[in-house]
Parts: sequence; C-alpha cells; structure tokens
Amino acid sequence: MNDDNEPQAPNPWIKSLMIWGGIFMALLLVVTMFGGAGQPASTEIQYSGFRDKVAEGSVEEVQIGPDKITGKLKNGEYFTTVPVATDSKLTELLEEKGVTYSGAARDTMNPLLYILIQSLPFILILGIAFFALRQVQKGGGAGGAMGFGKSKAKLLTERSGKVTFDDVAGIDEAREELEEVVEFLKDPQRFSKLGGQIPKGALLVGSPGTGKTLLARAIAGEAGVPFFTISGSDFVEMFVGVGASRVRDMFEQAKKNAPCIVFIDEIDAVGRHRGNGVGNSNDEREQTLNQLLVEMDGFEANEGIIIVAATNRPDVLDPALLRPGRFDRQVVVPIPDIDGREKILGVHMKKTPLAPDVNARTIARGTPGFSGADLANLVNEAALLAARRNKRLVAMQEFEDAKDKVMMGTERRSMVMTEEEKKMTAYHEAGHALVSLNEPASDPIHKATIIPRGRALGMVMRLPERDNYSYHRDKMHANLAVAMGGRVAEDIIFGHDKVSSGASSDIQYATDLARNMVTKWGMSEKLGPLQYEASQEGYLGMGQTQRTMGGAETNKLIDSEIKALVEGGLKRAEDVLKSQEDKLHLLAQAMLEYETLTGDEINQLMETGKMDRPDQPTGTGTVKPVSGSTIPKAGKKFGGSGGATPQGA
Repeated sequence: MNDDNEPQAPNPWIKSLMIWGGIFMALLLVVTMFGGAGQPASTEIQYSGFRDKVAEGSVEEVQIGPDKITGKLKNGEYFTTVPVATDSKLTELLEEKGVTYSGAARDTMNPLLYILIQSLPFILILGIAFFALRQVQKGGGAGGAMGFGKSKAKLLTERSGKVTFDDVAGIDEAREELEEVVEFLKDPQRFSKLGGQIPKGALLVGSPGTGKTLLARAIAGEAGVPFFTISGSDFVEMFVGVGASRVRDMFEQAKKNAPCIVFIDEIDAVGRHRGNGVGNSNDEREQTLNQLLVEMDGFEANEGIIIVAATNRPDVLDPALLRPGRFDRQVVVPIPDIDGREKILGVHMKKTPLAPDVNARTIARGTPGFSGADLANLVNEAALLAARRNKRLVAMQEFEDAKDKVMMGTERRSMVMTEEEKKMTAYHEAGHALVSLNEPASDPIHKATIIPRGRALGMVMRLPERDNYSYHRDKMHANLAVAMGGRVAEDIIFGHDKVSSGASSDIQYATDLARNMVTKWGMSEKLGPLQYEASQEGYLGMGQTQRTMGGAETNKLIDSEIKALVEGGLKRAEDVLKSQEDKLHLLAQAMLEYETLTGDEINQLMETGKMDRPDQPTGTGTVKPVSGSTIPKAGKKFGGSGGATPQGA
C-alpha cells in the first residue's frame, strides 16, 4: 500500500545545487555592490567650486564624463562633481591652465545583473513565504511547524516487512478471534445479513513478548486494508489539548481510508484510570482519553474503522475504555504451552540450518514459561554460538548452551574465586539439590553448577515435567525447604559463625512465597482463607502492596505466620541434610570436580555413588566422599550463591 499523495523528498543533488547557486548569487551581489571599494576616496564638490580651483591652478588632471567629472588636485586629493551642460568653455579653461583632461565612458551594468539586484529583496521575501507555506502544508507530519496537533500514526506498507498468520504460532485461540475480524473486513455481507455488526475494537492482553504486536502486524498483512500504527505515548505531550487534537486527526485520516485498522500499541500510556494524580500532565492525559472514548463510540459512528490495541497492564485501564462498543473483544495472548512452544520454535528455525540431532519437541519441553520472544532469542543465541564455534550447522549442543545462557546467565569464567569460596558455593548448591531430591513435590533438577552465572556464584535449576497452571500447598512447602537448603548446608559443614550472605536471594524468595501463602492464598490455619494484601496501581504507575484488612494484632499474626512457614522450611531442610550428610559431601565433591552436573548425573550419583561421564578420568568412576574435617574454613562471601525458584535456583 503506497501513499500516492505523500510528497516525494527532493533529490539531494538538486538541493545541493540550489544551495551553491544561492551562495554564488550572494557573493556576486556583494562584489557588485562593493566592487569600487579599492578606488581612492574622493570629495564631492560643487561645479562652481571646481571651476574656481581650475582657475587657481590647483587642478592637476580631470576625466570628463557624460554625468560625472572626476579629478585630482595638485596636493594629491581626489574630487568628483556633476557637470553643467551649458558650460561649453570648460575645455578652453582647462587648456589655458594646463590641466590634463580626458573623456570618460558612461558607467554601464549588465541589464540582467541590474534586474537581479533590484529584484533580490522580493525574491528573498517570496522564498521565506514559500518555506512557511510548505511547513503549514506538511503540518500533518511530525516535523511540520504547525504539526503539534497532527497525528503521528504511520501507514504500514508492505515495504515494512509483510507478516501473515502463518508467521504466528503457539497462540491459536487469539489468532482465530482476529482471523474473524479480517474475514469481516474482506466479506462484511456474510455477517451483516444475519444482523451482525463489525467489531469496533479488539484489545490484545498478554505478558511482554507473547506476540501482541506480531499479531497486529499479521492482521495488516492478511486484511489487505490500510493499517495505521501508533504508540500510546505518541498522543501525550506537555501542552494541554495536543493529545486530543492528535486523536481527532488520527480518526480523520482513518475515515478517509475506511475500511481500515488502527493499531495503538501500549495503550495503557494514555488509557489509565481517570482521576489519579494531579497536575497539567494528568489533565492532558485525561483530555486525550476523553477524546479517544468519544471517537471510538460517541454520537458520530466511525463505520469501517477497527481499533486494535495492545497492553500488558489491563488492570490499569479505565473501565469506560473496556466496555463493549469500544473494545468489543478482549483477546488474551497467553504464554504458550509445550505444543505452542514447539510450533513457535518451528517458525524461528526455518531460517536456521539445523543439525540432524536437533529436536524442537525436546527444546520445548525444557523451556517452560518461555514466551515467543524468549524462544526467538533462544534460537538466535544458538545460531550465534554455532557461528563463534565455526560450525556450518546449529546442533543440539548449541541449543542446550543457549538455553543455559538465557535461563541462568552468561558464564563468568574470568571471575577468580578462592578455593574456600568454591567449596562453600559447592556445599551451598549441593544443599539445594539434595533437599530437592528428597522432596516429592519438588520439580526435578535440570542442572547444578558452581560456575558463576549472571549475578549468582552458583545455581541449581529445576524444571517442571509439564506445564503448571497453579501451585499446590505441598509444592509450596517443598519450595520453601529447597530454598533454605543452601543456608542449612553452610551451617552444618562450616559452622554457625561461617554462614555467608550467599542465601540472600533464597531468603527473599522464601519470604515472598510465605507472605503470598498467608495474605493472598489463604493457606494459614490461624488466619483462614481471607485476602489481607492486594497490589494497587500507585501514582505514576508505581506498583504498591498494602494491607486491605485487619488491625495491629492481625498484622502481628500475619508476620508470625510468615516466619513460621519459612522456619518450617528451614526445619525440613535440616532434617534431610543432617540425616544424609554423607551424600551432601559426595555431591559437593562431584561439583568441585566437574563444576556442572546434569539432573540425571546427580540422580545416578545419589543412587549408586558412581557417575558415568565421557570426560571422566580413568578409574571406576566413583567420587570419593570428603571428610568434614578436611574442609577449610570459608572466607568472606560476596554476592549470592543462587537461590531456589519454581524455574531455577
């Protein structure tokens, strides 16, 4: 879709030629006007005075012209005068006094140059007026001098990269709802003959990276109608009334191109609840929202204009914006399940040369909770790793390494750790892993490492066997125990005084989980199934959590219940690690030797005391346990040694 009315940008060569031409004309004018600056200075005298000086013998030479006489006195001064036509005896007087005289031609100027000089002021005025008119005419654009109140919506063309529904995978339900909108635009009679009306708006709701903007681009590619795209922040300015003017102008453009689709990305920037905050900025946003509400469903119907908007914060939108008649459909774009992740990986792998061992299903199974953007990033990271390793094909090993990088962060092998710190990190992570193995409700271990990644010195990552859509009480208690496993291991092996700050992220996770169990999920026997806390949208979008009910005694009881839950997890971890201290030494020694262990290797080591590895040194493959007395005292720790979260440590 090309906009034929859009003015074409002038040729750069023509612009340069015009600039240099103007500079040349200006220089020529200056030279012409001041060309006589090199002549000697002369004094203007009256003709009678000139004759007197000739009679006195003071004049040395003269040049007689038709309209001017110039000359030089014997004292070196120059003069000019205007001749008198009736004086026919001037030459006789000059000969009598011995003055040298000659004739002078009339001063002439090129007629074209004379006309140019005379008309230059008018040309300058016309040029300024032409520039001002052009600015006013293109005021609808963002750069126009009069374009403050004009819409910044852009008309999407095929040159921007056409996307169709074939490029959208893993969100079939959302795609089906929007396919119906496209069909309505293509064949409205099919629906209108049964009394159906075209939807006025569709709101795409989903977490970041789930494909909301990609869906909107697919609508543009499939519908074959004009598609305007704009961001919610493009409406809001510091001047009151500018946003409302831009909304009016956007709908005026849409009416001229109806039927069409207008896509507003991040609509929460302009569509938040009215009445929050103070100041002119809030007044401007509310005026913009009011104008948007009127244009979408006011007294004048905008037939043939479908508004598609996207947000990941539907809770902050004004209720008037969400009602039927404005956004008739709220399409939820969810995090994809395992089948959806497999389809999304298939879309992104089309452009990547894959090795025969790559299995999209296996990768999808190991990436729960990944959004479409995360999976695209995973494929890209795998391709970059293969390129750095000078491979022609991207193998499964690259995908595994890329998954570890995305989930756990980049390896920081350049970080120098002392032997004491490595041993404390190994026992910390071994404590997490061993407690996880002994908690039936815990997710299986995917990988454990003591190689620093991201901000953690070590990590135990757990992955669920299948997609989970809710948590159960037993799994929450298991997660509390696993989170405390690292701190308990440090206490058992190194002593109470040598417990490090490495469990800071574990403590934070356990505290947040226990607080949610007590105040939001009703899992406290003493407080009952009531909600005591709720998240609220604060001023300027700052999220806040506040207690919704209960007095001082209730708050005190809430804090005591949270503490009891966390300490209960600590007690469960102590029971496991104290009863299996030999396995704790065995696992920590293996991590010190190999740095990274997979879940299968950890299970094999715990069951048989042996571990089969291709890179294992010669021998029986038995990892010898280390006596607790041989462990040196740990030095000062900095940073976190990792934690235990539902998807990772």
